[in-house]
Amino acid sequence: MRGFAHCYGDDINTDYIIAGKYRSICLDMKEMAVHVMEDLDPEFIKKVKPGDIIVAGKNFGCGSSREYAPKVIMEAGISLIIAPSFGRIFYRNSINSGLPLIECNTEGFHSGDELVVDLLEGNLQNLTQKTRVQFKKIPSFMMTIIQAGGMIGYIQKYGSIDVERIC
Repeated sequence: MRGFAHCYGDDINTDYIIAGKYRSICLDMKEMAVHVMEDLDPEFIKKVKPGDIIVAGKNFGCGSSREYAPKVIMEAGISLIIAPSFGRIFYRNSINSGLPLIECNTEGFHSGDELVVDLLEGNLQNLTQKTRVQFKKIPSFMMTIIQAGGMIGYIQKYGSIDVERIC
């Protein structure tokens, strides 16, 4: 995966990702995606390009469950999120949606840095800063779900949840 970084701080909650007011007026992910991060960064949707990457501080996605938050992030063009830690429910919702999350130290990253990520090898290159970071690989059963496009894609592909296949 290759994309440009969009950097944010600690404790970015799901209301910053997509304000709850949009869920009550809209069910279309494309329509909701134009409002991603708007309370935190009103220019976000104008800056993001397909494949770009959110880089954040600790506890990204904390707050209410909002299972659609990862989906609208993906619909906006974000290919993955890098942070030292994630809200527990957001983490699981992201995997179920097919959005990869990388847990690693994000100090030294800047918005606009060009990043190359190898999810299978656990390797992150910051081409702009000329640095390389090893990160804890996504567990294989979660990677299988992500590669299938999320839990729905997994069930469509395999017909059911096969514990032996994903573990």
